[in-house]
Amino acid sequence: MQSPSARSLRWKIDRNRGLDPETDFELIARNLATYDFPWDITQALSFALFRTYAVPSIGNLLDRTGEFTQRVQKRYDDTALLLDEPLMHGFGSAEGRSAIRRINQMHKMYDITDDDMRYVLATFVVVPVRWIADYGWRDLTPDEIRATVRYYQALGKHMAIPGIPATYDAFADLLDGYEAEHFAFDPGARRVADSTLELMTTFYPKPARRAVEVFSRGLMDEPLLRAFRYRVPSPLVRRLSVGAMKARARMLAVLPSRRKPALVRDNRRIRSYPRGFRTETMGTFAPGCPVHRAATDATRPTPAA
Repeated sequence: MQSPSARSLRWKIDRNRGLDPETDFELIARNLATYDFPWDITQALSFALFRTYAVPSIGNLLDRTGEFTQRVQKRYDDTALLLDEPLMHGFGSAEGRSAIRRINQMHKMYDITDDDMRYVLATFVVVPVRWIADYGWRDLTPDEIRATVRYYQALGKHMAIPGIPATYDAFADLLDGYEAEHFAFDPGARRVADSTLELMTTFYPKPARRAVEVFSRGLMDEPLLRAFRYRVPSPLVRRLSVGAMKARARMLAVLPSRRKPALVRDNRRIRSYPRGFRTETMGTFAPGCPVHRAATDATRPTPAA
C-alpha cells in the first residue's frame, strides 16, 4: 500500500490531523470507526472475534453457552452495541461505564483465563490494523495506530485484564504466538464458527449467500481454515476475493470523505432492538438473575431495521 501522504486527495478530510494519540485516542478511534473506515473496522472486529473461536478454550465455552448457536443474531447485536457505547461516548461517560460493567458481569460468570482475555484484546488491536493495511483505502498513520493501542489498553484496564502489552508490536507478537500455540480443531468451536458465518451470509440477498460464504473463506488465512477444518479455497477464489477488496479500496480512495458518521446503532444488520435498547438488559445472565423490563420508549433509540 502507498504511504498516507501519497494517497491523500484534496477532497479528503483529515479529521485526525493534529490530534495527540496519547490524549485524544478516544476521538481518533471514533473518527476512524465512524468516518474513515466504518465498514472496514466493523468487518475487521467481526473477523477478530471469529478468529478467537479457533482457540478451543474460547470456542468451546461459547458453544456451551448456546449464545452463538441458538441466539447468534442477538449475540452479534449485543457485542457490537456494548463495544460501541464507550467508543461513542467515552470511557468516563455513563453510557461507557454501563456497557463495560455489563461486559465485566458477563465475563465473571465464566472461568476465563487471563491469557485468553489478553489474546482477545490483542485481536481487537491487531486485526483491524492489518485489515486496513491490506484492504483500506489508505494506510493508518503511526499516530492512528498508537491511538488504537491506547484505546484498547484503556478498555483492557477497565476490564481488569493484567499484563496488557505496551506497544502495537507487542500486541502483534502476542496474537501471533498465541495462535501458533493454541489454534486447534474443536467440534464446539466449529459449530460456533459455522453459526456465525451463516449469520454473516444473511446480511446479503439469498442468491448471493453461497458466494458470500466462499468469498469469506477466500479472505481467511490457512491456520484459521485448518483450525476449523474448512476447505481451503482455490487460488482463483483467493485472487478474486482479495482483488474485489483491493478494487473497493481504489474506488473509495477517489470518493469524497464521508460527511455524516456511520453509527453502529444505524446499521441494518443490528436487528434485535427495533424499539431501542437498554445496556443493562443486554447479553447473558446467570440462571435466576433478574433482568430489567423490556425496552420501552425510554430506551436509547435505534432505528427500525
